Amino acid sequence: MNNIAVIQQDIYGTREEFAAVLTDQSLNFDKEAGFAIQVLQGSDYALGIAMQNRQSVINAVTNVAAIGISLNPAKKQAYLVPRDGRICLDISYMGLMDLAIATGSIRWGQARVVHEHDHFELDGFDKQPVHRYAPFSKQRGEIVGVYVVVKTADGDYLTDTMSVDDVNAIRDRSSAWKAWVSKKKSCPWVTDWSEMAKKTVVKRASKYWPKNDRLRQAIHHLDTEGGEGLATTAQHQADPDLLPRLLKAVEAAPDADALAKVWKDGLAEVRPTNDQGLYNAFKAAVSQRGAVLRDEATRTETPPDDGKTIDEGVSQFAQEMDNAGDGHADH
Repeated sequence: MNNIAVIQQDIYGTREEFAAVLTDQSLNFDKEAGFAIQVLQGSDYALGIAMQNRQSVINAVTNVAAIGISLNPAKKQAYLVPRDGRICLDISYMGLMDLAIATGSIRWGQARVVHEHDHFELDGFDKQPVHRYAPFSKQRGEIVGVYVVVKTADGDYLTDTMSVDDVNAIRDRSSAWKAWVSKKKSCPWVTDWSEMAKKTVVKRASKYWPKNDRLRQAIHHLDTEGGEGLATTAQHQADPDLLPRLLKAVEAAPDADALAKVWKDGLAEVRPTNDQGLYNAFKAAVSQRGAVLRDEATRTETPPDDGKTIDEGVSQFAQEMDNAGDGHADH
């Protein structure tokens, strides 16, 4: 079996995991799998990395579903890229904006870089800025800053700006840039500074937008697996096999009590990773399995030994899970 056939088999083998963590029902597994295969077929280097770390491909495709972002090249929302000996899901600033719009956090938004000869005027942070420039001019000068402006669901405008120095201060503290400085590893800050600057201002500004779990999860993914976050020491890294193993345990749970044990034991492994994406994927799978058990419970009249119906047990467990989830967010 040749390399692409092996990777294709791995990708299509994620179908059940993809469905278990899917957050956007408009995403189609076969299409996203096709996009992933197309990317790896088009680059011998990426395919070689995929063969060296096949689990990273599985993780990346699963993250597509968990975050709810598409690999469709026409949308330019997200990409599979080789980085640090693995295949990673990378999300563009446009992908972050699309997530915010699709989930109702904002109605509209745009991010732009500002050159020294542009006319840029900020009239308060709650109004659209004035930005006039000749888009085809070669005399705009050096880039001096970047901004993002969005319109909220209530019709308000929110604007955030960052100077080049502000952006580079974030860049210099990121793990991706530190890896470039020390080991000359491939880094998007070197190849695509403007796009990274836009992503940086979007990530910072989004903290003040209406709350959006999917957007927050996407940013967390970029800051951890994408290496865009601030470099840290002694950070616990999740076992790449952890999510697939937990998903199998969830699917195998025959009743509410078994599912509750999977949840409790799984949380003990998930919490130390401080990986919000992993946590959300695990919780979504447990919720889905709980719904299946409730549906099955309506078709049986045999109560468990403790006198509770399975439906009652699952409902109680679902409430406990939500309470535990709220507590996790504080970690």
